[in-house]
Amino acid sequence: MTEQPKQELKYFVRIANTDLDGNKSVYHSLTKIKGISFMFSNAICNTAKIEKTRKTGYLTEQEAAMIDDIIKEPSKFRIPAWLFNRKRDPEDNTDRHLTGTSLTFTQDNDIKMMKKIKSYKGVRHSLGLPVRGQRTKSNFRKNKGKVLGVKRKEGAKAGKV
Repeated sequence: MTEQPKQELKYFVRIANTDLDGNKSVYHSLTKIKGISFMFSNAICNTAKIEKTRKTGYLTEQEAAMIDDIIKEPSKFRIPAWLFNRKRDPEDNTDRHLTGTSLTFTQDNDIKMMKKIKSYKGVRHSLGLPVRGQRTKSNFRKNKGKVLGVKRKEGAKAGKV
């Protein structure tokens, strides 16, 4: 019997332009990539047939390349569209999954478009107020880093003398 050489642990593995910790499990470390949730990470592990509890540092180059390909084009690998983070894109009406800098760029462009057309959400973004219907009586009292206190009437001060 010939023994296979024991594979060395890589402390950093580069997948999708992100350095992942080699000491963590594949399932957990994939969630450190911006735009990949735990559900999408689970789908990637199942599609690539990689054990979720295996440490990321023990992935081979082929497995890392396979994970990279799945992240770039998940629809090609039959990952369901309901897992994608950009369904029915307004520009081309396709289901896509964005990660990393393309996700932040697209989000910024969406906010700029909402501000430009002066939608309700765009106006709330431009005023620095909450967008999703939260109450503002007690929360969101900071105005660009400054804390705003409660302003009392003049009559209230005079009564306490």
